[in-house]
Amino acid sequence: MATCCSPTSKCDCATPAARDFTHVSTSNTLAFAAAACIHCGMCSHVCPHGVFVVEERRTRIVRAEACMECGACMCNCPTGALQVDSGVGCAAAMIYAALTGKTEVACGESETGVCCG
Repeated sequence: MATCCSPTSKCDCATPAARDFTHVSTSNTLAFAAAACIHCGMCSHVCPHGVFVVEERRTRIVRAEACMECGACMCNCPTGALQVDSGVGCAAAMIYAALTGKTEVACGESETGVCCG
């Protein structure tokens, strides 16, 4: 998985080891390293689908299935506690549909199924 936050990136953080990440959904690639999270709330702030919530100084994933794999959370996490294969899910399909003038968004191999809502 690609990551925006790496030891050489401008955010100057150390990315957690792959074994520290837990995949939180079977329908997307979102993974979370809870031990690396500092509960800053940035993921909650930038997520367009309300996947994250910060309550009582704890970050929780409350809508994992709603993740459209845009990568905003991963790119804005100062500790690299989030991973997602951005560009493989709904966000990529939505952009492709807009660029090609399609009125319905189709994910994956199928050109007929609507995936995002």
